[in-house]
Amino acid sequence: MRLVVAIAMLGIGVGQACMAADAAPGRLVHRYLAVEISPDGELVASVEGDSSKSGGAPTVRDLVIRQVRSGSNSTGVPMPCGRVPQCWPDSPTWSPDGKQLSFALRSPGSHARAVYSVKADGSGLTKLLDFSGTIVHLRYLADGRLAMLAIQNAVKEVGATQAGAAIAGDLDAPPPEQRIAILENGALRFVSPPDLFVYEYDWRAGGKGFVGTAAPGDGDNNWWTAKLYAFPENGSGARVIYTPASVQQQLAMPKVSRDGSRVAFIAGIMSDFGSTGGDVYTLALDGAGGATNLTPDMHASATAIAWQCDGHLQAELLAGDKTQFADLGTGLKAAPPRILWSGEESFGDRAGGISTACPSGITADAHESFTLAPEIEIGKIGHWRNLTASNAGLSLAARVQSVWWKNDGFDIQGWLLLPLHADGKIPMITSVHGGPAAAVTPGFAGPGTTTALLEHGYAVFRPNPRGSYGQGERFTQANVRDFGHGDLRDILAGIDAAAKAAPIDTSRLGLTGGSYGGFMSMWAVTQTDRFKAVVAAAGISDWLSYYGENGIDAWMIPYFGKSAYDDPAVYAASSAINYIHNVKTPTFAYVGEHDIECPAPQTQEFWHAMKAMNVPTSIMIYPGEGHGLRDPEHLADAQQRTLDWFDKYLR
Repeated sequence: MRLVVAIAMLGIGVGQACMAADAAPGRLVHRYLAVEISPDGELVASVEGDSSKSGGAPTVRDLVIRQVRSGSNSTGVPMPCGRVPQCWPDSPTWSPDGKQLSFALRSPGSHARAVYSVKADGSGLTKLLDFSGTIVHLRYLADGRLAMLAIQNAVKEVGATQAGAAIAGDLDAPPPEQRIAILENGALRFVSPPDLFVYEYDWRAGGKGFVGTAAPGDGDNNWWTAKLYAFPENGSGARVIYTPASVQQQLAMPKVSRDGSRVAFIAGIMSDFGSTGGDVYTLALDGAGGATNLTPDMHASATAIAWQCDGHLQAELLAGDKTQFADLGTGLKAAPPRILWSGEESFGDRAGGISTACPSGITADAHESFTLAPEIEIGKIGHWRNLTASNAGLSLAARVQSVWWKNDGFDIQGWLLLPLHADGKIPMITSVHGGPAAAVTPGFAGPGTTTALLEHGYAVFRPNPRGSYGQGERFTQANVRDFGHGDLRDILAGIDAAAKAAPIDTSRLGLTGGSYGGFMSMWAVTQTDRFKAVVAAAGISDWLSYYGENGIDAWMIPYFGKSAYDDPAVYAASSAINYIHNVKTPTFAYVGEHDIECPAPQTQEFWHAMKAMNVPTSIMIYPGEGHGLRDPEHLADAQQRTLDWFDKYLR
């Protein structure tokens, strides 16, 4: 269920970042959604656009090609459907010779896609395919053919966070599956079988086919049981090559080595597809031996991997409050990661690992921090320079501190954002991330609720309690069969640590969060009276009823151990609705109408119970929305309601 600052240490466990200049009022943040460098390292293609005024993802997106030697020399590729919302280019990929760029294009108002190519200078736009369904993850094969993942006649966009299809008709009918396909003679030839949903894939050298993670049935729901498969190119004889070692092990990012002999992947407990963290494994593709864990007992989480030009495996790690790039060697045996770079930044497109040109080793990606807005940077690892300056002068008016504290034997970290010009004691809003397997990393907020809270004089505390990424698998699994209990103790202890680090008014504390953070917001008001106001977004109030309502119940088995029907007690022990008589805290809750991850009835049930307890409450269900709001008007409305709610009870 999901969502470069130099740190100087100021005492045990607390660091303080430099102050940033105020951002220009009303200025939009330019976001980079995908970045790909050409094989010769001379060009960078990106999908990008301005965020909405309320901070949402860009509604108008452009495909841009830039020259590496002069980032100012850029070419925008005109889209056939124009610069309008949902006319979105996606998944840009360079041909092996770097002479052309291909991409998928979404048709506004539909789930249909087309595939286009352009020359390296942005000219010669050519349609390669019309397709009545979704297409993601375009990738060129060594011989110049295009591979991709495609769903014929898709009924919704890919992913459980997208708005769900109407619940009507035969619910047992076979769902449309996402399959590996190769573009040949203007049409798609499917390689993977029709009864498997393929989530991620990579191709094998020498025409040996593909490797991918896949599971039969509903693609939104079954990622948590996916296995690693080998798919011959002729479309027959798909076979399982790795089965997760336990229900607490999900698989992500299969990457085939450059010589085709091994596949690397990330495995660990993960509560959402696309929110990746765990240990790094490799497996020989000739069938000899089992999988090797390259990072056992690592006190960090791998979030992305990629094979580099020299044949070494590189991992992006989250290690506490640091993002790191590490060399894992040739992938044959476990060894301590060799850290290539470490810093308080976040990086952009993680689906393919950092984009690298070979043999030069030049990389390209978007980077950002809490106080510095995104830009594309290029260079060898750790020796980057900015290629773009789209957000020059744009920064967050805040001081940022990395705060560490101890609780229940764990070392726990969180981020404290302080308004620049506050006087005296500051009211504070604690914002709990989704997941729970996720983490708050240094990302630029731009317009949105966090910035608005800071502008209203609130401090914002963003903890990474047990269950988060960043400190290894033991820490990430520490909330299994214990939702809301240990992690709430971590958060409350973190609030005390924040109050020691800064002038926080502990009599004026608020709490908010979305998805798992929405559950934690609903749960916290039944367990403590420390918060004077709460805003819960897309939360969960009753794990028992939730089990039968949501579209992704497979994620719950790794965390609860059994289904709600086989062990209802463990679900009931973490259900806010069972403690509703304890609630005294005013709570506003909102959710999307078509949310399949945290369905709207969970929010409605909580609101209904709050009213029955005569506790101040309010609810908003946003029409047409899925898990997480996307419509700029809805985002703006939720932000204003959130500010009004906190101002009412914390001023």
